[in-house]
Amino acid sequence: MPLFNTKITLFFSTLSFFIIFLFPPLSLTSSIHDLLISKGLPAGLLPKEVKSYTLSENGYLEVFLDGPCLTKFENRVLFDRVVRANLTYRSLTGVVGLSQEELFLWLPVKDIIVDDPRSGLILFDIGVAHKQLSLSLFEVPPDCKPQGELKMNGMRKEKGLEAWR
Repeated sequence: MPLFNTKITLFFSTLSFFIIFLFPPLSLTSSIHDLLISKGLPAGLLPKEVKSYTLSENGYLEVFLDGPCLTKFENRVLFDRVVRANLTYRSLTGVVGLSQEELFLWLPVKDIIVDDPRSGLILFDIGVAHKQLSLSLFEVPPDCKPQGELKMNGMRKEKGLEAWR
């Protein structure tokens, strides 16, 4: 009888190992940046300051930061405290909580798509236009500056995010 119990224990231990290995919980598998890479997107689409995220089974992604913050890719970009999107392979669609400055206007980013990674380009749909940027701009997660002192283009701003809008 002890040999039978040993075999059962070994079987369930091995089975548990494979289940955890093949279907690990998201919180153990990776950061949000690793998740983006696994979905064919560059890690630098989201800032280093991401505190947590949730991803539902249907691909609905919610990314949480401590508060709104600014960074710069080609132009200035504003992340809200929560950024939401539908995550599929090589795309974030229906984005909410991300704006990009274009010609002194803040426009919401609607979709972010990598059609062909070999092209070296990523497409940003900002509603009124589609903007293609170099994927190299998004290799490394950027620092994102919260309200307070910001320094961009050699100018100091002391009034926080409202001064940038």
